Order: sequence, then C-alpha cells, then structure tokens
Amino acid sequence: MRAFALYGLKRLGQFVVVVFIGVNVAYVITHATPIDPVEQSIAAVTAYGNTSPDAIAMMRESLRELYGLNGGPLEQYISFWKRIAMADFGPSLSAFPTPVTTLIGRALPWTVGLLLTSTLLTWLLGNLLGGLAGYYRNNRSLKIMGVIAMGLHPIPYYISGFVLLVIFGYIWPVLPITGGSDMNLRQTFDFHHVLSILRHSILPAASLMIIGIGSWFLGMRSLVSNVVTEDYVTYAELGGVAPRRILFSYVMRNALVPQVTGLAMSLGTIFNGAIITEQIFGYPGIGALLVSAVYAGDYGLVLGVTTISIIGVSAAVLLIDLMYPLLDPRADTR
Repeated sequence: MRAFALYGLKRLGQFVVVVFIGVNVAYVITHATPIDPVEQSIAAVTAYGNTSPDAIAMMRESLRELYGLNGGPLEQYISFWKRIAMADFGPSLSAFPTPVTTLIGRALPWTVGLLLTSTLLTWLLGNLLGGLAGYYRNNRSLKIMGVIAMGLHPIPYYISGFVLLVIFGYIWPVLPITGGSDMNLRQTFDFHHVLSILRHSILPAASLMIIGIGSWFLGMRSLVSNVVTEDYVTYAELGGVAPRRILFSYVMRNALVPQVTGLAMSLGTIFNGAIITEQIFGYPGIGALLVSAVYAGDYGLVLGVTTISIIGVSAAVLLIDLMYPLLDPRADTR
C-alpha cells in the first residue's frame, strides 16, 4: 500500500510538471502573436462612429485590465496564473464581452460526450474483437473481420468522415450531417432532445470508430496470438479449464496491459480528432471553437481552450497511470 501511495505521488508530481510546461508553452505562443486584443476591440467599437479620445483612453485601460495586460511581462505572467487558479481567462475578443470560460463551458460537454465516448467504445470493441480473433484463430467470421480491419487501418479518419457524409447526407439522407441537435428544440434533457443529440452524434462518432476499431483489433489480435503460446495457457487447457475462462481470465487480462498504455497515449490526440471531425460535421464542440478563435485572432479564447485541453488530457492520463498497477500487479511502482 505504501509503495502504491509513493507511486501515486510520483505520478501526481509528473502531472503537475506536464501541465505547468504545457500551459507555459501555450502562454508564450499566444502572447507572441502580433494581434493586440485591446486595439482590436477598440477598432471594432469605433469603426462606425466618432469617439472622443478620453473615452478611448478609458476604454483602453479597462480592456487592458479585462485581458490581464496591465504591467510588465512578469506582472502579466503572474496575473495569468492567478486567473487560471480562478478559472478566469477574461472576455472573448470574438464574442465580446462574453467570458472565455462561458464559451468553453458551452462547447466542452459536446466534445467530451462525443470524443471520450467514441474513444472508449472504440477501445473496448476493438480489444474484445481482437482478443476473440487471436484466440479463435480458425473462426472464418473473425478472419474476414481481420482482413477488413487491415484494409481500413491506413485510411485517415477524416476520409471516412467525408465518405459517411456523402453516403448518409446525400445518397441516402437518413441522418443529420451538421450541428449537435435540432435547432428548434428546447435545450432540456427530455426524450426528444436527447434523441436528437444521439442522432446528430452518430456520423461523427462512426467516422472515428470505424478506423479506430481496426487499429485496436489488429494490436490485440497480435498480443493474444503471442500470449496463447505461453506455458500457463497450455497448462490451463490441459487441466480442463473452460475456454471462456482461459480467454478472459488468463489470455486477455495479460494481453490488455499494453493496450491500456496505448489508451493513455491515444487520449493525447483526442482533441486532434475534435478539430477535424467537428469541422466536417459542424459539431459545436471545443475543436470548432478553437478553429473559429484562431481565425478571429482571439488569443484569450485560444489560450483558454488550449489550457483546458492540456489539463483535461493530463488528468485522464494520470487516472490511467493510477489504474495501471491495479490491472497488472507486476507493474513497477517504484
């Protein structure tokens, strides 16, 4: 128990270091852009009328305070970390004066619901089918599935998204191809709204899962094919242990450990999928919000989205790291 506690503290320290470095890199990149959000806001306000110099000066001072740009570089940096501690990234330039946290709060549930659910389902289905294919090597259906997985594996997921868009949006238009739900529905958790959300998520989720399942399938099949040749599996078969128990308790449990590591690594790319998938299907998530912020030069919103993404992904990887010794008691917890 003490060893696991020390292991957890070590991983927590790594989490803090990763978040600190990642957020600092995002801060430096966004502040290196030539766009001044204060002057951009003033230009937008004064574009259609005359404003007195005194009013512009007062506006400039107020905006610098809102964007955390008062003082020198060190004061701005300290102010930035204070704002992060209070979850305050200031107002959005492109949706002024709406706070950045409000925009992220609206978009984040869509991305988490779509990307996290599709990633976990892809991992579960791919490993289950791959484990069955590796253990029952003479099963014809599983062999055919393996051939399909090999064919789909090299295809980029955004290509599958465009194919699904054409098929179910134009050739056989039975599913919605844009948006997160029907426009005229009330934003409540009643049956019709939930059903609309599920229907709008089918194509974006399918574009990610079709390719992802093939990747996990091939990896798990290869791992199980190696595990079934181990002596303890042979002894269990000779001892009359039921094949299902051998598969799930002996073979897949040991083969699953590297796949858990792969899941932790794949979480780091979850927002990459959000950016392209949400653009293809017009999904109102973090990816679409980030793209619109980049086009508008809204560095506060870009910084907010990037920071939340870094913290979220790092926290998910930390959780999987803490689960790792529970799945495999042989794991090094030093």
